[in-house]
Amino acid sequence: MSLLEELSGYGADIQDGLNRFANHSALYEKMLKKFPDAVKKTEVQCYFQANDFEQALANAHTLKGMTGNLSLTPLYKAYTDVVALLRQGKPEEAREIFEKVLPIQEKIVACIQAHI
Repeated sequence: MSLLEELSGYGADIQDGLNRFANHSALYEKMLKKFPDAVKKTEVQCYFQANDFEQALANAHTLKGMTGNLSLTPLYKAYTDVVALLRQGKPEEAREIFEKVLPIQEKIVACIQAHI
């Protein structure tokens, strides 16, 4: 199974992603393959654990943009909610959403890494 087929199974909107990259599938896949490193560099979980909600917000906002551009829809929707809740001063609600989407993010990252 191809990377794009597998990601589609996790809820990614592949056609939307391809459209964002002018239907240039090689470029889209190249950008997808950068996502696992970006997740490592833009850690969110450790900042929730440290109750550093300002940095959690900054990193969640970065991942929101990245997941939106890559059309990783379940992650984008979750990060959109996390960012909104953190901005509203509702860190515990934001943490709950983040923790629910974390297993999906881990599956998407593992899927991409398997194709690198």
